[in-house]
Amino acid sequence: FFEKGQGVQAVREGRTAKNGDIAINPSGGLKAKGHPIGATGVGQVVEVFEQLTGKAGERSVADAKIGLTHNFGATGASCAVHIFQSV
Repeated sequence: FFEKGQGVQAVREGRTAKNGDIAINPSGGLKAKGHPIGATGVGQVVEVFEQLTGKAGERSVADAKIGLTHNFGATGASCAVHIFQSV
């Protein structure tokens, strides 16, 4: 999402905030949900669905069109990436 080495600066500048250049974890991420082992992937998909359908309430990212989830478990033995687009 940012050039190599520029991620920290982007966060400091607010570019990853809900209304920044690219919103990252507007819900606070999985740690904010208590990291529900076994349900993390479903929680991510529900968050993206709510963002893309305008049902995320105060967490809403204005005009969200694309959402991405990335989840891995068992110390990397399983990995899933989903990319969703509103229609």
